Amino acid sequence: MHTSDKFALIGAGPMGLAMAKVLKEQGIAFDGFELHSDVGGLWDIKAPRSTMYESAHLISSKTMTEFSDFPMNDDVAEYPSHREMAQYFRDFADHFGLRNHYQFNTEVLKVEPLGNSGEGWRVVIRQDGQETEATYAGVLIANGTLSEPNLPRFSGQFNGELIHASQYRHPEQFAGKRVLIVGAGNSGCDIAVDAVHHGASCDISMRRGYYFVPKYVFGKPADTMGGAINLPMWLKRPIDSLILKWFVGDPQKYGFPKPDYKLYESHPVVNSLVLYHAGHGDITIRGDIADMSGHTVNFKDGTAADYDMILAATGYKLHYPFIDKTLLNWRGDAPHLYLNAFHPVRDDLFLLGMVEATGLGWQGRHEQAEMVARYITGLRDGSKAAQKLKVEKSAGFDRAIGGMEYLDLPRMAYYVDKATYRGTVTGWIKSLQTGQG
Repeated sequence: MHTSDKFALIGAGPMGLAMAKVLKEQGIAFDGFELHSDVGGLWDIKAPRSTMYESAHLISSKTMTEFSDFPMNDDVAEYPSHREMAQYFRDFADHFGLRNHYQFNTEVLKVEPLGNSGEGWRVVIRQDGQETEATYAGVLIANGTLSEPNLPRFSGQFNGELIHASQYRHPEQFAGKRVLIVGAGNSGCDIAVDAVHHGASCDISMRRGYYFVPKYVFGKPADTMGGAINLPMWLKRPIDSLILKWFVGDPQKYGFPKPDYKLYESHPVVNSLVLYHAGHGDITIRGDIADMSGHTVNFKDGTAADYDMILAATGYKLHYPFIDKTLLNWRGDAPHLYLNAFHPVRDDLFLLGMVEATGLGWQGRHEQAEMVARYITGLRDGSKAAQKLKVEKSAGFDRAIGGMEYLDLPRMAYYVDKATYRGTVTGWIKSLQTGQG
């Protein structure tokens, strides 16, 4: 079978589009595959696996999130809605001429290596109900990280409506219902605010405390105040803690549990409205769930309450159903890859977008894509820098956490320290540009 010199790129969400852009710029041939009929990934609420809801907005400001070579329009809100973000990615694809590189309405069913690294990959797709396969030089996976619901198991039987946040679309779903939100991350708090306005009542069940960050500080988006300044964590943490005390106060007085970890060891909640409603008595904070029976939920603190709907805002699991798990070097809840992208042994398999960090933005992900593309061209051209990277990724490595001690949670399993990560990535980009190690 003839091995194509093209790469297969899976996904036309923001990460896939960033990868497509730099592949095109670096002259690397590729075919893109996208399940939906358009680009944008989960930001397009009409996409088959989108987890968007009508009130969803970015939790970071547009200036700290946008691609640096494609800024958002002036008329886009400081915290864009999902509709504005979907249009942004459609405009991005049009501006850089990426659509004609993709096959839309196409599902990737299976990717498997034909042998060792460099011997090609078999890629099976389904399009218009028909399965076909082709051979590619390599595979670039960019199908996203927020599409497979992580639904916990609850003890007992609940006779009301039980859904995951991924099934939530519009606040009318809460009409007249007593609602319990399980989980108080960013989505959980956003959705709780919807439930306050449309449900009969709203409670939030929390296992642990969170740090709450306002969206605005001194009239400006909070992340623009310090997001461009790289302070060492020993200094950044006390400064930001003081700012939070000024602008947020003490969430514990509203019933929120106190965090048992330091600021930035888990993702903060960028939402002050939930504190506003808790302070007004619109939201009741509950502890962890013990069990449930009928419409009654019993909590571990001995309290109980009745509900018509439980919405589990309990996050998502990494999900790559088209590739054998052993090929991605999983360790615990996430693949263990150099800089969250490079396989330690194979040079024809890359994972894009499996990276999270406070303030990383789409530019940080674009840098990851550029690093990968320049590595591919560097290997092709025999550059010293590419060989050096090859040796480093195969010699054993740790995640780029910069000394941070992140909570041992599935959603934190691929979290990195922004300064450490971007510093290393941009360093490799510069080396690969010159070709010198």
